[in-house]
Amino acid sequence: MVIRHLEILEAIAETGTFTGAAKKLYITQSAVSHAVAELEKQAGTALFERLPKGVILTRCGVSLLEESRNILTACRNLDRRINNLEENTPVNIVSSITIASFLLPEILNQVKTAAPKLQISVRVASTNTAIDILKRGNADIAFWEGVAPQGSFQSIELGSYKLCAACAPDFDLPGQTITPQQLCQYPLLLREQGSAIRDTLDSVLALASLKATPIWESVNSQALIKAAEAGLGITILPERLLSDSLLLKKLRLIHLEKMEMENQMLALFHKEKYITKPFQMLLDGLKSGNKVRLL
Repeated sequence: MVIRHLEILEAIAETGTFTGAAKKLYITQSAVSHAVAELEKQAGTALFERLPKGVILTRCGVSLLEESRNILTACRNLDRRINNLEENTPVNIVSSITIASFLLPEILNQVKTAAPKLQISVRVASTNTAIDILKRGNADIAFWEGVAPQGSFQSIELGSYKLCAACAPDFDLPGQTITPQQLCQYPLLLREQGSAIRDTLDSVLALASLKATPIWESVNSQALIKAAEAGLGITILPERLLSDSLLLKKLRLIHLEKMEMENQMLALFHKEKYITKPFQMLLDGLKSGNKVRLL
């Protein structure tokens, strides 16, 4: 069924004649007659009663027009929006859990201040899941931690964060500094395998032929912080996430001998991606504000 035929059906019903419909739609009367013939052929019945001074809809014609109203309204609404289709399309973001915990809200607040009409949709996932979502094309941009992944990606540097070890103030330690070997002997409260935080820790320990065996493993950093505050063990997380507990003296930092751990933060998108106006606004915001966000 052709949408134009439904518009002609509506115009005939409103004007009462084929000639009136043709004038209303700026088309020829023969085009109107042809459209009616096509519709009646498809419907298998007459849609108009031909009268001496015009036409009126048959019961079948009324039924078809009523069914057509929502379709015509939807098409007209789309026609009004199509020139601004890019502006009305949200930017889909996928972010790693850690970046979503402290950096992404700051980024989006800055972007929304500069572009208040920009529509943004956010999904939070583990680091590896986030990059899989981006590769499948289910996100426009991914916020990633660690070494840039393999693939044809454009990247924007967003800064970095240091990983720190912390425990409750009364947790039993021989001193403020412990070796990697000693660390692995204590109860550890760690992020899950596959997370950027855990990957960095495991890589550093592997260089010393060591392996961490946590007693508590979680995708939720706040759960690990609460467990550490309760004295259940040592957690290793970004200092930014530990700052409130450190300030309130619910946790204390532990110096790890010869274990400097840092993760880069990147925004990644496909090099061949078509850049819409809203997406360009997001990229401009990231590029203009990245120096402020260095941690």
